[in-house]
Amino acid sequence: MDAYILDTVRTPRGKAKPTGGLADHKPIELLRQLFAALEQRNNLDPREVEDVLLGCVTQVKEQGTNIARVAVLYAGWPEQIPASTVTAYCASGLSSVGLAAAQIHAGIADLVVAGGVESISRVPMLSDQGSLFEDPEVTAKTGGVFMGIAADLVATLEGDTREDLDAYAVQSHHRAASARDNGHFASSLVPVLRSDGSVALDHDEFIRGDTSLEAMAAFPPVFAEMGAQGQNARALKRYPEAGTIQHLHHRGNSNGMADGAGLVLLGSRDKALSLGLRRRARIRAVAQHAVDPVIMLTAIAGATEKALLQANLEASDIDLFEVYESFSAVVLKYQRHFGINNDIFNVCGGAIAMGHAFGATGSMMLTVLLDEMERRDLSLGLVTVCGAAGLGIAVILERT
Repeated sequence: MDAYILDTVRTPRGKAKPTGGLADHKPIELLRQLFAALEQRNNLDPREVEDVLLGCVTQVKEQGTNIARVAVLYAGWPEQIPASTVTAYCASGLSSVGLAAAQIHAGIADLVVAGGVESISRVPMLSDQGSLFEDPEVTAKTGGVFMGIAADLVATLEGDTREDLDAYAVQSHHRAASARDNGHFASSLVPVLRSDGSVALDHDEFIRGDTSLEAMAAFPPVFAEMGAQGQNARALKRYPEAGTIQHLHHRGNSNGMADGAGLVLLGSRDKALSLGLRRRARIRAVAQHAVDPVIMLTAIAGATEKALLQANLEASDIDLFEVYESFSAVVLKYQRHFGINNDIFNVCGGAIAMGHAFGATGSMMLTVLLDEMERRDLSLGLVTVCGAAGLGIAVILERT
């Protein structure tokens, strides 16, 4: 049984700091407003929903106690709807969509809400104190390094220059600004409201449409000190061919941390017909892959290859790519690997320009991809996200 995307909604991305546009909103409130938007946009009776699956990376404090289930109750949806919270690090939001599609494909459910949420300003990164980064014995045995060290390792192995990485980041900001200014995000973006009904945030806060190579050149590398404290040595133990790791990434050519949430309504063909809902796209393939955690961010290539094989497609068949911009070097490596034309690659910018809301990013990216496919009247799109510890997932959409 095929799984279809029926609707997508997302909040704006707010800067993950105390003065950010969403910092005063609990993550559960961001979800509540999106659940309400799904109801209103689709004249949806929540009793029709059979499961809710939400990605969230840091599942402690306000994001603990299975935030997916709590969100269902907090939104006033029926208590009979089960819900689970998913973590696959940064791939969590897209993984939840894949799991929902699998349920529909298997005939387990006919209508599922998937997506994700993360409020990094309220629940800071690594506040779960997980063993991958906090337990020296585990870190030493698994070979785990921080994401920025992995990105600099990729840049070194690929022979990227600082100018290469900065040029990609400038492109991301310019494309995101153009997409925003021309209303390309409008159809799925739901402004976040305060309790008095006024607008708290109605745009992605990170985008700098006036940035330049000169502005990027002023940023100092971020990860050199961390590398000198032992992480470079750990990475070079696995990849001695790198010689010396060149620290080229900085806050301008890396993704910024953001607050936000995104939801995707998925259903079977029969359920969509019975509810009078348009089938916007079919999930053509879902594939996951994993790689060495030291060079963790490269799993998107393997996931993409598996998804293309599953769908009996070549990379050249894909009309539009949406690739998670963790760091410039990672996306450039992916683009070169598949020989993707720049005109169909991250055409609305990405996380470098708009920010990364951890567990929500994958569902937000899918939203941007599908909206742009419809705007351009394209048939096939691919979205892929990498995550810490070497995880990656790719999803292929086919418009119906």
